[in-house]
Amino acid sequence: MEGAGKLVVAISSRALFDLDDSHAVFESQGLRAYSEYQIEHENDVLKPGQAFAMVNKLLRINTLLGRRCVEVILLSRNSADTGLRVFNSINHYGLDITRAAFTGGESPFRYIAPFNSQLFLSTYAEDVGRALENGVAAATLLSAGGAPEVSSQLRFAFDGDAVLFSDEAERIYKAEGLKAFAKSEKESAKKPLEGGPFRHFLSALQSLQKEFPEGECPIRTALVTARSAPAHERVILTLRAWGVRIDESLFLGGMDKGLFLKAYGADVFFDDQRSHCDSASAHVAAGHVPHGVANQ
Repeated sequence: MEGAGKLVVAISSRALFDLDDSHAVFESQGLRAYSEYQIEHENDVLKPGQAFAMVNKLLRINTLLGRRCVEVILLSRNSADTGLRVFNSINHYGLDITRAAFTGGESPFRYIAPFNSQLFLSTYAEDVGRALENGVAAATLLSAGGAPEVSSQLRFAFDGDAVLFSDEAERIYKAEGLKAFAKSEKESAKKPLEGGPFRHFLSALQSLQKEFPEGECPIRTALVTARSAPAHERVILTLRAWGVRIDESLFLGGMDKGLFLKAYGADVFFDDQRSHCDSASAHVAAGHVPHGVANQ
């Protein structure tokens, strides 16, 4: 099957590039004016968007390994005609992106599975929600502003509950409070948590990490969670049971995550709670994962 064995990431054009100006034309003047604007400016290079740095670093992995083990697919609500500006910009930056679906205003969601995508990033929350419902790791990027590259290493950061793990523990916290949550997690410390929407994406990243000698890996992962002791034990034992290694684990006990993510140098941070994403987005690219009890 085409795409099997590769890490495939699907991304919307507004996540890859800063399309705020043209989107403002669409919002204020409609589709016809938007199409005319894009055609008039199709040779004007778009500025990098929120996920550009991440995509650029992902594609560099192919060069380092000497084979195409990562693929980025463009899924866009543009038509092919208005999408020409997007591809011109892809060519300008030298991004190895060759496959795309331009859906002329309709949701591109239905093409995520045929492309064998393991991650979908978009600025359209509706499309992201549908991807999550169908078992694909997905997140809504909060803005199309460019995120600067701090280093050549690709750094992912993940929240735990309802992102890497299921929301089973978070449901207890929401319903019964912190004391009941801590008691339950201590009693269940040896029982691994069920996987959340990003479990398989994390495993795919680890498979890529294993391709590199120790100390030379271009990918680094971090767990950044509001949990603290004693609720940390179940998380550690869950990852061990999955056979998955996280490079860094930050148990913040409810502290604001933003400054820690800045210190870590995250290219993108995934969290199920919008308030945490809003805080993080002041420092790093943030993706809201609208999954679990916090989003009901």
